[in-house]
Amino acid sequence: MNFDSPEQEVFLQIWRTYDCLKVLEDTLFMQYELSPQQYNVLRLLQIAAPGKMQTMELGRRLISRCPDTTRMLDRLEKRSLIERTRVPENRRVVEVSITRQGQALLKKMDQSVVAMHQQQLGHLSAAEHKKLIQLLKKAREPHEDASCDWLESH
Repeated sequence: MNFDSPEQEVFLQIWRTYDCLKVLEDTLFMQYELSPQQYNVLRLLQIAAPGKMQTMELGRRLISRCPDTTRMLDRLEKRSLIERTRVPENRRVVEVSITRQGQALLKKMDQSVVAMHQQQLGHLSAAEHKKLIQLLKKAREPHEDASCDWLESH
């Protein structure tokens, strides 16, 4: 295959890799009627538990941008996986927490998620994991939004 530039080839390799790995992720999360973004929200709230997280902070910590966080949270709340409360001092601020049902769902998924990641990337060595992480961070660094918590924290 001919490419217009080395950068195009790298980009298309990343895109193809994402597509291959995402099939495994979608298959797993579909079994639990969750999107990857919803799972990400539950994991972030699990880390914050028993505390709460403001919706703005939650949005900054998500792995991928979500244009309609409110609707996603509505779906999770409808399933009793999260709870939302308004801060009495400022009714515009909403805090989100994971429920017992949300915790139970994550616990039920734990082994399957570990197995999925093993299937996705377990064939790489520890050194290859480390190098790949470094290269991916370097590739996205000039494009990261400064408000994104992923820039420095991971």
